[in-house]
Amino acid sequence: MTSPADIVPGPVSPEDADGPVPFSAAEILERCDILATHSSRIGAIERSYLTAEHARTNWTVGEWMAEAGLEPWQDAAGNQRGTLAGPEDDAPVLMLASHLDTVPGAGRYDGILGTLMAIAVVGRLSAKGVELPFGIEVLGFADEEGTRFGRTLLGSCAVAGAWQDSWWDLKDAQGISLRTAFEAFGLDPSRIEEAALPREQVLGYLEAHIEQGPLLEDAGRALGVVTGIMGARRFDLTMIGEAGHAGGMPYGRRRDGLLGASELVTAIEELSRDNGAIGTVGRMQAFPGAANVIPGRAEFSLDLRAETDALRDHVWDLIQERAEKICAARNLSFEAVERHDATATVVGTRLADAIRAGIAATGDAEPLELLSKAGHDAMAVASLTDYAMLFVRCGGGISHHRDESVIEADVALALDAFEAAVLDLARDFC
Repeated sequence: MTSPADIVPGPVSPEDADGPVPFSAAEILERCDILATHSSRIGAIERSYLTAEHARTNWTVGEWMAEAGLEPWQDAAGNQRGTLAGPEDDAPVLMLASHLDTVPGAGRYDGILGTLMAIAVVGRLSAKGVELPFGIEVLGFADEEGTRFGRTLLGSCAVAGAWQDSWWDLKDAQGISLRTAFEAFGLDPSRIEEAALPREQVLGYLEAHIEQGPLLEDAGRALGVVTGIMGARRFDLTMIGEAGHAGGMPYGRRRDGLLGASELVTAIEELSRDNGAIGTVGRMQAFPGAANVIPGRAEFSLDLRAETDALRDHVWDLIQERAEKICAARNLSFEAVERHDATATVVGTRLADAIRAGIAATGDAEPLELLSKAGHDAMAVASLTDYAMLFVRCGGGISHHRDESVIEADVALALDAFEAAVLDLARDFC
């Protein structure tokens, strides 16, 4: 076997391969295309938790894990995992992971690229005969997006030992509970705790991911190192007035819930921008929804993010104050139900240094540092162990959309950097 200190990161040589170079950027992109076909929608990508598409994806990814020298298995939460045993039974474990589920109408790289890169790194090291001083657990998390049940990070929360029993009562759009869906998928809700990794065994967590923003592209850089992840809260908001005839009710007596909601939406942008947060209303619906009826009720969403939880919460207080003023002026009432709360996190110093060293090994001596404004499974895993993330440039910063794109040269650099980061950590044990 070969020591990590003797390995220079890079692809497995073509002469060692029967056909296309294994564990290469080209192969990863081809596999992203294959997984894009595992979708519940024709002409678009949608792959949600505990569905037939989820099962097919786990099976396919499990085969690729086995090819890379990992022992594939599905855990008690439906995550697809691959284990590379360490030199001893009690050896620490390094987690390499991202997610395999998607939003509706998704691109083919968000989450998927990082999961396949993790598999490829293990495949490269195995092909080169590298004996690591720790074990590796590759994870394809099953439900980062929360598309089906409205609660994000379910798979990674289970691995972190942070599953909450109250989630069993969550329901999808068809009224199917999470518990029922679990059982239909062949999982046992009573065994959910078996998905958790022991805290004392975990060395750390590394995740590669497309940036989902334009900063790397604007800077002309392929890769970046993440410094932390913004905290987020999500709400279902309602403005309540009174429906009335569009022609017969005078303006002075109208209680138009949609106008009140619209006023608050513009205030959310103003308050968020002025205070350094990010507020987004992604969904709105008016009731009763007839062209000739004043909307008596408007329901809308709010996604609120900031670098610190204190700033995020302060902006939420300002939004609530503005809502109260709008209601007083328009004779409306306002309701807010919180659906999600994710704490802002910062990366682990040693792990982030390994990512920096990995990027530097590709020729970028001073890697660009980026705060992630998008949420990731690393946020859940942060309660279990330190984490670090590698960002890969994506075209136009576009994500959560079918036009999501990366270039093969960037993926090749990212793969080299990710492999180098693992080797950098391994050298600490040598």
